[in-house]
Formats: sequence, C-alpha cells, structure tokens
Amino acid sequence: MTSIKLHHRDGHWKACNSEVQEDEVQQEKASLGEKGSGLRARGQVQDFFKIRDQCLEEGTLFEDPEFPAEDSSIYFSKTPPRPIEWKRPMEIADNPELFVEGASRFDVQQGELGDCWLLAAVANLTLNRALFSQVVPDDQSFGDKYAGIFHFRFWQYGRWVDVVIDDRLPTYGGRLVFLHSSEHNEFWSALLEKAYAKLHGSYEALKGGTTCEAMEDFTGGVTEMYELNQAPPNLYRIMLKAYERSSLMGCSIEPDPNVVEAQTPEGLIKGHAYSVTKVKYVDIQTPRSSGKIPLIRIRNPWGNEAEWNGPWSDKSPEWRFIPDEEKEEIGLTFDEDGEFWMSYKDFQKHFSRLEICNLNPDSLTEEELLRSHKRKWEMSMFECEWVRGVTAGGCRNYLETFWHNPQYRITLEDPDEEDDDNKCTVIVALMQKNHRSQRKMGIECLTIGFAMYHLKDPDNLPKPLDLNFFKYNASVARSQSFINLREVSCRFKLPPGVYCIVPSTFEPNEEGEFILRVFSEHKNHMEENDEEVGLGKVDDRVVKQPEPEEEKTQDKVKEFFCKIAGEDMEIDWMELKEILDYAMRNELPGRSSSQDSIVNTILSVLCGVLCRDTPLGQTFETKKEGFSKDVCRSMVAMMDVDRSGKLGFEEFKALWVDIRHWKAVFKLYDKDDSGCLSAFELRQALNSAGYRLNNHILNILAHRYSTKNGMITFDDFMMCAVRLKTMIDIFREKDTDNTNTATFTMEEWVEKTLYS
Repeated sequence: MTSIKLHHRDGHWKACNSEVQEDEVQQEKASLGEKGSGLRARGQVQDFFKIRDQCLEEGTLFEDPEFPAEDSSIYFSKTPPRPIEWKRPMEIADNPELFVEGASRFDVQQGELGDCWLLAAVANLTLNRALFSQVVPDDQSFGDKYAGIFHFRFWQYGRWVDVVIDDRLPTYGGRLVFLHSSEHNEFWSALLEKAYAKLHGSYEALKGGTTCEAMEDFTGGVTEMYELNQAPPNLYRIMLKAYERSSLMGCSIEPDPNVVEAQTPEGLIKGHAYSVTKVKYVDIQTPRSSGKIPLIRIRNPWGNEAEWNGPWSDKSPEWRFIPDEEKEEIGLTFDEDGEFWMSYKDFQKHFSRLEICNLNPDSLTEEELLRSHKRKWEMSMFECEWVRGVTAGGCRNYLETFWHNPQYRITLEDPDEEDDDNKCTVIVALMQKNHRSQRKMGIECLTIGFAMYHLKDPDNLPKPLDLNFFKYNASVARSQSFINLREVSCRFKLPPGVYCIVPSTFEPNEEGEFILRVFSEHKNHMEENDEEVGLGKVDDRVVKQPEPEEEKTQDKVKEFFCKIAGEDMEIDWMELKEILDYAMRNELPGRSSSQDSIVNTILSVLCGVLCRDTPLGQTFETKKEGFSKDVCRSMVAMMDVDRSGKLGFEEFKALWVDIRHWKAVFKLYDKDDSGCLSAFELRQALNSAGYRLNNHILNILAHRYSTKNGMITFDDFMMCAVRLKTMIDIFREKDTDNTNTATFTMEEWVEKTLYS
C-alpha cells in the first residue's frame, strides 16, 4: 500500500508517490453566528442580530475584534507587498449595493489572491438560488438597518455555522485587492470572500486549494475527483446525473511547472480552476444526419476574453447545425464573459481533472425535487477521531495495529435502478477537520485513506473486527491512494450486502478528527462496528482463587485494619494511602518487623496480593511516593456506599478484591515489565477487567490517562479502572430495568459526579 502527497499551487494539487440530517434547531443555531472552524470555544458566539441592533442603537459601525483590519488578517507568513488600506464599500463606491440586478456567475472576478479554486465554486453557487440564499442570507443590505456588519453561512464538518464580519475590505489605490464584482458598486462577492478568510484565519490561508473544498463548504456535499486521462467510460453519464441532482462541478488543467498560468494555443489557462455550468446532450442537425451531441458549458472565473477557441467555442461554425429553439433553450450567448461551450470529447482531451460536488440530500427541498424532476442522494455520516496509541492504527501495512482504527458497518439492500449488473452505487468520503485554519501553526494535512471489506457472515464476526479477520480477508474496495488532501472520496459499484469501512491515516499514531460520509442512490443503513458500552466477563487469567495462606489471615487483616482505622472503625483516603503504600514497602515507618507481627503478616498478604511475582524492591506499579492522593480519594469514593467519605472493613475488603484484579490485569499486559501499557493494549486490558468499551470511550480515556507518547502508567491505569467502575455503578443504580437508559436530576448528577 502506498501514499500520495500533494503539493499545491494556485487552484491545483501536484501528486507525488510515497511508500444528518440538518434540522430546524441546527439552522436556528447557525443564525446566531456560531463558528465551527475550531478556533472558538463552544458557546462563545457572535450574534449577528444582537450586534447589529446594538450598533444601530449606539449609532456606530461594527468593527470586528476577531478579524481586525490589520495586515495579520491578510498574511500570516509575511507583510503585504504594498501598503493596504481597509475601506468600507461607501468609501469605495458612491452607491454601494450588496447586489446589482441579482447575483450571477459574472459577478465573480479574481483579484491578487491565488484562490481561483474558491471563485470557481462561488460562480457555481450562483446557479442554484436556494443554495446561494443559504450561504448569503437575504436579511442584510446597505439600506435598511445598515450597521457595517454582514454574515454568511458555511458548512463546516457536519453543521452549518454563521460567520460575522464587518465590511472593511482590503484596498490599494482605492480599488479592491482581492475578489470583486464586474460592477464597481456590487460587494456581495468581496464580503463573502472575507467571511471565508475569517473562517480559516486569514486571506493567505485561502491560497491554493481545490474547487471541491469550497463547493463542499457551500453545500455540505461530497466531492469526487476524476483524472480525465483515466476517466471511466461512463463519466459523461456520471456528469449528466450529477447535473440532474444540482451537483456543483469544477475542472482544471495540469499546470506548466515553468510558467504560472500559461495559456494553451486553444485559449485555456493551465493550473487554473474553471466552473462547469451545464451538461447537456444537444440536438444537432447536419445535412447528412441528425442526433444528439454531448456538450459541456464551462466558465473561467476571470470573466474576460480568455476562452476556449476550438470547436463549439463562441461563434464557431458548429453552432449553425443547432436549431434556434435549442440555442434559446440552453441560453446560448457569445459574449467575452469567460464562458464557453465545448464537446465532451475535447473536454476530456484538453482538461486534466474534474471535480464533482454531490449535494447533501437536505440541500434540495421536496418542492424543488417535484418541480424540476430532480433526484437526491441518501446519506449516512459519522464523526470520530484517530487518537495516538488507541484508534490511530495506520493503514494495512501495519497489520498489528490496523484493526484498532474506527470501523463502520454499512448495509446495502437495493441495487440501483436501471443497473444491468444489479449493483449499488456508493460514494465514500473521508474528510479530516480544520486543516486550513491550522496552516499558520505549521500543521499540514494528514495522509488519509480507507478500505472496505465484505462481511459474508456478519452476525458471527466480532465487533470490532479483530486482527485475525484482517489477516485472512482482503478489501473489496478502497481509496485509490492515501493522500494529503482535506478529503478522500471514491465511487464504487458493489453488490447488495454488508460491508465494513475502515478509515485510517497512512502511518500509525497520527492524530486527527475526521468525518466519514456515505452517499448511495437508495437508502443505506450505517452504524459503528463496535462494542456496546457495558460490563462483561472478567478474564479467567485474572480471577484466581485466594491462596490458603490468604484465607487464614482474614482475621489478622481485620485486626490490622482496626489498628489503622481507630475507634470509628473506618479509614479515610489518607489512611487508605498509608495501607497501600505500606504494602509496597518492606517496613512501616518507625516500626521494626519484630515489633508488630500482625503488621508483618498483613504486609506479606497485601504484598502477595498487590505485588505477586514482583520483588518488593521493584515498584513498577507506583512512584516512590506511592499511590497518588487522587487514586486513593477515588477508591474511597468508589466503595463509599453511605457517602461518609470513609471505608468500613467490608467496603475495604471489596476494594481489596478490585485492586487485586486490576493489578493482575496490568501485569498480564505489561509483558516487558516496563511499568507501562501501550494505549493500543488498553481495550484488551479493560476487557480482561470486565469492561466493554467502544472507541469513543477509549479515545476519551487515552486523552485523559495516557502520556504524550501513548503509554499508560500503573497509577493512571488504576485511576482509569476506578473511574470506570464508579460511573458504571452510578448508572446501573438508576437503570433498574436494565434498559441501558437512566434519568438523573441535575442535583443527583452533580452529587454522583462529585463522589466519583
């Protein structure tokens, strides 16, 4: 298995080889300006309406403190090459408008920033009024209630978020430096670009990318990328069906390494992102025959005379064979506006790459579907993360850890309509989060991919699939390569059945959050292929019958407990720590072994329980200072049934059993006696202790209890086991009917968690 890394230039990525639906609540949330780029703490949002009303009341124009009118908002790696002035639209044009005669693809003109990939997507967005209104809300203008504040909505990793900006824009010599409209007094496109730059941290963060990235952020869709020199034979049909589903499409040409944006003899620009604005079989009538020809309409976001000059270009002789009514139906014009037609054959010959953004099914309303006879995809989506040492298992090259990756089971039941092979179309898309906003911190995209496995007998396979499964089963589908893009997606044709998708990074222990989405023509059922959280059987290797010597000393144990406990016959966490710490030593402070035979007896028992097969001088379980106070406090809270803050003898005995089991588990998996477990061993270790946990819980435990290099010490393992037992016991106390559901009042929950 190999990986591919991409290096980007304006609108292009160069490859090189290397070994739910949104409900009304979420829409309402978006209107409050919640940022979803990972830069803002949850709950701290800019409320567009509240800020606007406040500015109107005070008679001021909004100045955004989170995206100030400073050079740092433009470039994070350098200063601008010329002095930049930030001006409001009223300082740039006499009569500023958000829209002049509506929004169209001709309003998008590229400036000095290398973000033609973004502009191509913006131009496509204008072709769908419903999508456009979702991104550019129509509750703002330079007229009524103008306060220098605007807002735009973008899809970010599973939810719609609202980005609030002021309308100060970068200018030089009184003109806009970046994206602008062909109309001097129209500003929707420039403000949209600023909001997108704020979402990602700066204008510079938008330099270089793929059109599909922006198309996804405008729609919540899933994109596919096709290399046209390796295009499948049915690609034009795929494009037609994509157009019928209102998909957004972009294309580009391999750049010239020696010339930036070199122009071909046919008038096309290399290394430049174009929009595909129409796909249609057009009626053609020649003197000898009639029929249909596959044509494609394409737009250059420069919006000028830089157009295709080959067959079917503006005013080319081929158009005389198209009936007038057909020309009118397709909206044929011959302006120098950057838009042109070409045949599919020439498109495949002269362009290098095609990107298709398949719309989220929620992007098309039922009314639109009925009116336009369009269809929509069915979608399933899951969010998760790769955590070092736990769920970051790497690709199949690393078989020993590969099975630790998150796994997702999908059931395909109905084949596509009109499919002669009785198969199902599936688009699988794996997206990593927050890569563009992290550029300024030097964090690049992870190299990611996925594999799919057919589960012939799913009911008799373990959850999750284990090492043995992957040793003896090959994937039936997978991403073409591992690649360092924000998203990797592929289209497959698979027979109905049950499949398991395993998303991963190329190397193990690479951490990151991701979203996995699956689009299919018919409904699919998708779930995590993981264990249910709960209790299971304790490993037989852990549960041992007490030795005869231990049984004989029970009375002496109680006598020793009484000595430590005092008159109240209970021990607090400090006294518990004293007992456990003594158990790890050969003597008690201030006493000789001959002074107290009971202490010696109990110590030998405790040492036998806690340190079986381990020399007393070797303290891999604890630090020199013994058990931490947090562990001891948690142990008392776990066993303290009457909430007294202390343990009676019966509670102490039960704790003793748990400690013995957990120590035995730790010893079982610490095969090299290093005093640490690998986080990859955490699932098996906790399973042996009787806990059944899924990846979500394991990731949380690893974040909390593992070291930076993904190792778990004995002390942290003990704390982890204590907290698990406590929380499960609290839940089971309320789940009296064993329904895996429980209800707590706020007071009850605070009380329980304080004692945990």
